[in-house]
Amino acid sequence: MASRARGQVARGGIRRRGRGLICAERAGMAIRFWTIRSCTMIKNTATPNALVLIAIAALLLPWAAIAQQSTPPPAVVDNPDARPPMTQADLQIVQRARALLASPSKWNRADNRKCPDGAKTLSLYCALETATTEVGKTFEHRGAALQEVRFVIDEIAADRNYDHRLMDYNNDPTTSFADIQDVLRITENLIRLRLKGGATRTAAPAHR
Repeated sequence: MASRARGQVARGGIRRRGRGLICAERAGMAIRFWTIRSCTMIKNTATPNALVLIAIAALLLPWAAIAQQSTPPPAVVDNPDARPPMTQADLQIVQRARALLASPSKWNRADNRKCPDGAKTLSLYCALETATTEVGKTFEHRGAALQEVRFVIDEIAADRNYDHRLMDYNNDPTTSFADIQDVLRITENLIRLRLKGGATRTAAPAHR
């Protein structure tokens, strides 16, 4: 049947569009549509103009489907002031970062935010990244622990206008090893207070 339909199309004139619709043929008050697998006739008792509109719509549908499939997903926007929910793991990350930077000999003050495995020295950024994986969490550039450290740096060095707070504070010639330890210590205390405050707010309704 398909081969006979294709023969009829050859006599009536073929219009090829896309991969789905092969042709549309005007035959009196009807329009025949041939697809790859079969040929179907759409009968219409309306005017010839209406039949033309039906043909145009059938020709455009495959292109509309292809355009919809090729639309890229929306881009993820990086928010430098993001505040992800704080968890106990974030406290452990900061504590572990302090331990990794236990002495000046462990500190890399020339950070480029590249953290190779087995490095003998670590920057502030890389200490936090390494600590994140060591406590069993997936590292995220805007993770809660790293964001909290950034906010502490914002308060300590508000007038320095860093482009990359963790790296630039680490590399700042005026930053000492004691400053790095102070930032981590302050962050640890803030996270501890935030977690304690969150637990208090959660438990509060039970005392009503």
